[in-house]
Amino acid sequence: MYRENYQPILYIYMEKITSPQNLKIKNLIKLFKGRERKKQSLIIIEGERAIEQAVRGGFLIKEIFYCPEIAKTKLSRVRFLNNKDYLSSPVSARVFNKITYAEKPDGYLALAEAKYLGLDKIKLDNRALVIVLESLEKPGNLGAILRTAYAAKVDLIIINDLKTDIYNPNVVRASEGYLFDSRVVVADKNETYNFLKKNKVKVLATSLRAKKIYTNFDFKIATAIIMGTESSGLSNDWLKLADEQIKIPMNQGIDSLNVSVSTAIILFEAWRQRGFN
Repeated sequence: MYRENYQPILYIYMEKITSPQNLKIKNLIKLFKGRERKKQSLIIIEGERAIEQAVRGGFLIKEIFYCPEIAKTKLSRVRFLNNKDYLSSPVSARVFNKITYAEKPDGYLALAEAKYLGLDKIKLDNRALVIVLESLEKPGNLGAILRTAYAAKVDLIIINDLKTDIYNPNVVRASEGYLFDSRVVVADKNETYNFLKKNKVKVLATSLRAKKIYTNFDFKIATAIIMGTESSGLSNDWLKLADEQIKIPMNQGIDSLNVSVSTAIILFEAWRQRGFN
């Protein structure tokens, strides 16, 4: 997926930061909170691989923080998809451990501008595969679904009634950076439904009360799969708006699966039917 001719990144080196009281570090810590990320329109991207994916996805990198004591590779060997100069601030291990979310960080962290897509900018083909996620609360679940969606070649992820920031560092980490390689849109139900109908996408609601098993549906057509939370399922609005309802059969005594697991099961059935192309 990477371009063969991309060049080593060029850095503008700064003096090493050794104090957690440094203003840049204090601001990074503020960005752990969603309201501050939204206020500043900035996000934290942790890990060399995730930073590469963000660059490939067109995100504007403001600054890279690098810890030579932790990093597995020398700074000069980090490669991205362009030859742009980046401001690079080396930091001590003590400081890096203050700004990292990861249990085993690789020593790279970037500050980038947030980027939000709208449905008005999205075009779908006649075999598009879409997932709609309603009222997701846990960043880990959202991140896992984004990673799965990328693996199963999903064309678009739409999030309704969002309960967590899509740029929460735990979402970035759980998605392994594939958040930046995916088309993710936050929209309300009506906007989502109108968009799907306009693009002639079949709408499937997942429900325990559905009579049709998911493997009995033809996923080779343009399809949107609407997923709710394991605690409350989908809203009545989506259950009424959907063209059909589907379910995953389960052993007696189990009334739900983790939403990321359920999503993966259905998405890979869709991709199987499409020939894993």
